[in-house]
Amino acid sequence: MVWRAGLGLAGGTVTAAVELVLLALAALLMAYALAFSRGQRAMPEIVAAGARALTELERRRLARFLGERAEAEYGPLRALAYLVLRVPVGLLGGLIMLLILYGAATGVRLAVSWWITRDYMDGIPPAWWIVLYTAVAGTVLAFVAVQGLVGVVALERRVARRCLGPSPLAEYERRIAQLAVSRAEVVDAVDDERRRIERDLHDGVQQRLVALGMLIGRARRAGDGERARDLLRQAHEESRNVLEDLREVTWRVYPAALDGEGLRAALETVAERSPLPVTIEYGLDARPPHALEIAAYFVVCEAVTNAAKHSGATRVHVRVRELDRSAPAPGPASGPGHAGPDGHGPGGRRGSGGRERMVSVRIEDDGDGGADPSGGGLAGLARRAAALDGTLTVHSPPGGPTVIDAELPCG
Repeated sequence: MVWRAGLGLAGGTVTAAVELVLLALAALLMAYALAFSRGQRAMPEIVAAGARALTELERRRLARFLGERAEAEYGPLRALAYLVLRVPVGLLGGLIMLLILYGAATGVRLAVSWWITRDYMDGIPPAWWIVLYTAVAGTVLAFVAVQGLVGVVALERRVARRCLGPSPLAEYERRIAQLAVSRAEVVDAVDDERRRIERDLHDGVQQRLVALGMLIGRARRAGDGERARDLLRQAHEESRNVLEDLREVTWRVYPAALDGEGLRAALETVAERSPLPVTIEYGLDARPPHALEIAAYFVVCEAVTNAAKHSGATRVHVRVRELDRSAPAPGPASGPGHAGPDGHGPGGRRGSGGRERMVSVRIEDDGDGGADPSGGGLAGLARRAAALDGTLTVHSPPGGPTVIDAELPCG
């Protein structure tokens, strides 16, 4: 919002004036400390505390008004260096805003003198070519001033990231640690998936096959033809149940629709097979990458299955859409299924800035809530999202509703 950015820049001008006073006092106090403490205490505590307080105030201003929520790692010295760099930026923003206000006031005075009071400024009457010239010049100057404010906003963000954010080496080390964790979590997720498949086969298909074999054996040993036909009929019905269980298992392992018709068709299949009414809101124009389709499908499938089995819900709404947002700065990953302070969960995509295309998958049900993000199913989904450098958050207060949000990068 333009008005929000304007308020942020106006606040930055005020804080820049306060910081200028702090820097002047800090220079005197640090010079005194260097002269009389023999180099043992280069920065007095009052200067360090003031630098930290003003830097934290600036971070809150940037987050609230300018949308800059990059992670910060800084001590007193880096905080003081940040203030030294941002004071001229803040004062520059204030100067540009004053020029805009002055230009607007001059334009209003010209309009009033030309068409209301007839007391022409500088004795210049409103000839059509003078009005045109003034309008064009004012528009160009206003455009240049607004672009200057845009540049100040970008400079504010860049200075904050450069001075307060982690160093490039720390970013690389953290990224390597995140990749190592996500790789281990992917291995765990694959093992959990294998155990689930084995459990489904053992508890479902295998038991039905045993029952089928027993029915056929009893039919072979039956001396009564009527009894044998009845047992064979039961065996035939049991074989159909076995086929249904096999289809269910293979559908949960991997849906064939993903290879052919894509994610939308696979999600429609989930809605058709669900015992609950499921509405699908699909907003992707182009087909996403195959790995993203697989992850999004399993997130929806697991969430719908959990809602049908455990939540007591009467309906489920699934929304898939594309996002285009600024990439946040690198930060530590949260636990499975939990969102961090900035709304990002485990293994989220955290670049050094810029734009990235994301696919948002949101599943909401009207159940009783209370879903445990660290449970086996949801934790597995979080690991699956983290493997793609994405995030998964769960909001499920007691009484509902349960909302599961997954954000997966497109590239």
